[in-house]
Amino acid sequence: MDTNTEPRTGSGHPARTPAAPAHRALATEAVHAGRDDLAGLGLHAAPIDLSTTYPSYDTRGEAARIDAFAADGALDDGPPVYARLANPTVARFETALARLEGTESAVAFASGMAALTAVLLVRGAAGLRHVVAVRPLYGCSDHLLTAGLLGSEVTWVDPAGIADAIRPDTGLVLVESPANPTLAELDLRAVAHACGTVPLLADNTFATPVLQRPVESGARLVLHSATKYLGGHGDVLGGVVACDEEFARQLRQVRFATGGVLHPLAGYLLLRGLSTLPVRVRAASANAAELARRLAADPRVSRVHYPRLGGAMVAFEVVGDPHEVTARVRLITPAVSLGSVDTLIQHPASISHRVVDPADRRSSGVSDKLLRLSAGLEDVEDLWRDLDHALGPWPSDTRAQAAEPRFSTAAPVPAAGRTAVVNSPA
Repeated sequence: MDTNTEPRTGSGHPARTPAAPAHRALATEAVHAGRDDLAGLGLHAAPIDLSTTYPSYDTRGEAARIDAFAADGALDDGPPVYARLANPTVARFETALARLEGTESAVAFASGMAALTAVLLVRGAAGLRHVVAVRPLYGCSDHLLTAGLLGSEVTWVDPAGIADAIRPDTGLVLVESPANPTLAELDLRAVAHACGTVPLLADNTFATPVLQRPVESGARLVLHSATKYLGGHGDVLGGVVACDEEFARQLRQVRFATGGVLHPLAGYLLLRGLSTLPVRVRAASANAAELARRLAADPRVSRVHYPRLGGAMVAFEVVGDPHEVTARVRLITPAVSLGSVDTLIQHPASISHRVVDPADRRSSGVSDKLLRLSAGLEDVEDLWRDLDHALGPWPSDTRAQAAEPRFSTAAPVPAAGRTAVVNSPA
């Protein structure tokens, strides 16, 4: 009897992702999950299956398989039939990400927004179009909900108001922690408790499973813009939802019907990106923590946001013109997105959160002075030299006094003080 529980090379997806062995650490899973069958196949690197269609001489059998998929989203270990139904290379990435997040399954999409769209469509198809959400969220997620583009209705609340906002037609509670771009953190366990039986979707893009696994706190769905840290090199677009197999089957049906599929080459690059995810996140987080500490002691900066959870993201508000800061960087790239091996900086009010109503932006902490920095893997001294130049001239009476402590690498980010804001759980 075949006891291999990993996805086979001819399979469109793993019907159920097996739990990782108890002795495997996350770093080991990052390297080996989704690849456990390679040695048995005589391979070392994962193959890329670029087929758009697959031959079948048993049309009756194919009809039965398609009927089963249409009924409940189930796929067996046979060929995928057509690339919009499933792909073996993408399935490897899904298996690996599910292992890292500690879920039964994962379903990948062409982008993070395609992944969120699929979740909303699944709940809407069940007549549950109402969403309870906590700001801030990624700007396009906010816009998708606020504009009602999918026929959904959203109620924006503070974390303490989640339970009271839930209605009979509420299909989803959506949060992001740490949040984009303010890095505000939520107590996910308390949020999940407030949700009751309504599924909690936690956007884990900023933290990644290296820093937190939301399902361990009660979330049913974990969303990633895989474009960011999972890919890690700024060269692949994708999204993924980690969840239980029941919800995954519904997501696969929506993916098949709407066509928001992840390209196999993107699936390959994302699988490769996962292998270095723990190393990249920890190294970039060390840079971010040091930059946050120095910014917190800088009189050209009025406020610094850095989460207690840690991570590679820093947000800070400048005293001067934030547009001048992004115009003056040379080593750091002034660009939207995050999670790459190189450091990026952007002005949320102009780009990532431009589609959010200005009043809603400000009320959720996204001020016009706020800059968001995604720390990369460069030497921190080079990064600080560039950031120091970009921030512009120092006030003449403060530079000599503050120069020494701002270059110290021994102390953590201050927990309190004039400029530092270490976000605590709500």
